[in-house]
Amino acid sequence: MSLRFTPLVVGVSTLLALPAAMAAERVQVVTSFSILADMVENVGGEHVEVSSLVGPDGDTHVYSPRPGDARALAEADLVVFNGLLLEGWMDRLLDASDYQGRLVTATDGIEALDYHPHDHGHDHGHAHEHDHAHDSGEAHDHSHEHAHDSDEAHDPSHEHDHGSDDADDHSHDEHDHAHGDQDPHAWQDMAQAEAYITNIRDGLIDADEANADDYRANAERYLEEMAELDGELRALLEDVPSSATVITGHDSFGYFANAYGVRFLSPYGLSTEVEPSGASMAGLVDVINDENVQALFHENMTNPSVIEQLAEETGLEIKGTLYADALSSDGPASTYLGMMRHNAELLHDALAHAGNAEQAHEHSHDHAHEHDHEHSH
Repeated sequence: MSLRFTPLVVGVSTLLALPAAMAAERVQVVTSFSILADMVENVGGEHVEVSSLVGPDGDTHVYSPRPGDARALAEADLVVFNGLLLEGWMDRLLDASDYQGRLVTATDGIEALDYHPHDHGHDHGHAHEHDHAHDSGEAHDHSHEHAHDSDEAHDPSHEHDHGSDDADDHSHDEHDHAHGDQDPHAWQDMAQAEAYITNIRDGLIDADEANADDYRANAERYLEEMAELDGELRALLEDVPSSATVITGHDSFGYFANAYGVRFLSPYGLSTEVEPSGASMAGLVDVINDENVQALFHENMTNPSVIEQLAEETGLEIKGTLYADALSSDGPASTYLGMMRHNAELLHDALAHAGNAEQAHEHSHDHAHEHDHEHSH
């Protein structure tokens, strides 16, 4: 009787082995953080198995690689990272893993924005009329991406002198300089993010030429979706008044500001590694009191206490959570396109209403002034 069931047992065993075999045939891709992982999954489709070193809601700036990360890279067919010194730990991890495979720098070919740490928000003004005319593209040299020599600059064991506000500011400036003179958060402009997709597409084709047609088709479809959403965001944020300003966790929305015309300020610089100084916080309080700052926003991967302190000191309302450097683990911001739509809708809801109230106040003030003027005659 046992012989009668032998073919069935063999058949079941074969079926159970199929998913594992299919997974083994997929291109093994490791990305540095969750936004890149989602992009790779959209371009790679069924042909890729993707893992992200920094997961949802994780902070790439302060990430400390784990022992298993080197092993993951060693076993990968393709590694995708942002570049522009966002991942200061990546060079050391690549060396530790002895990774010899294909490497995609997602920001290759973008028009990188120069970063000015003393002008938070001032260069991130209203750029509807600029149509992506970033002024720093020509100065960007991608040849340095794989040889940062950044061990000292990004060594998490180094000390910062917090003995005074001046020392804090000096440490803050040094850390921003260590992250480069250009803003690495280019995915926040969907037109710039097109380069991310084409770079990922080309990397997958190099790693798996047999499925090149699928990668090209997936990338084309995804780029069309991105272009459509980009237009929707521009139309939505046209309702935001040009004077509107918000404060968020760290200085990660420069590209968003340049593309969609919302002004951002932040107590942090490009990185979240150094706590903002007392002088920086006091300066922001003065800005909130003196300028047209409408709202504060948390970021999903930064310490909420700084924004909460600003809210307590100024009475300004915290309007929600924006997603800058990481996707959420679930919900509408769990994909790149969902994240961009969530951020734009949240900003619109907070700022367009404030703009209407401001315009109504100005109209009422002007009308009252005209009435008083007529009455005086």
